[in-house]
Amino acid sequence: MSKRLIAMLAGVVAIAVIAAGCGSSSSSDSTGGGEESSSSSLTKAEFIKAGDAICLESNEALEGEANEFAEENGIDIGKPTTEQQEEVVSEVVAPAIREQAEGISELGAPSGEEEEVEAIVDAVENGAEEAEEEPSSLVEAEGGGPFAEANELANAYGFKVCGE
Repeated sequence: MSKRLIAMLAGVVAIAVIAAGCGSSSSSDSTGGGEESSSSSLTKAEFIKAGDAICLESNEALEGEANEFAEENGIDIGKPTTEQQEEVVSEVVAPAIREQAEGISELGAPSGEEEEVEAIVDAVENGAEEAEEEPSSLVEAEGGGPFAEANELANAYGFKVCGE
């Protein structure tokens, strides 16, 4: 797996993580749960700062996890096959998105920012679903692939690390 791919995957996971965890999504969709969006006592600036810190940590952890997975599975980091890259997406990236989202969800959306955060969450959920169902959509993607919309929304929201 190339360092470029690892960095790209780390960036994708970082934005997915922050977006997926920004408050609980209101569930009128088919995923169930019925949770309503919650607001935190964080200001938008505090929320962005906390989210970006989580993204930075997630980027570093994901790179290590991807390298460990590659070593354990005999993947040549310098020349992985497309199939191997897709395996990393399904075995490392997608689970990391879910795991990190759980931690970030505790932040909650800043008061008055619920709609913007929900739009990011929806974009990440759609991207994660696409990446899980078709890992090649991320491996072969340029510009964020299934997470392009989430990255764009996160950048527009004001994140500095998340959405890179």
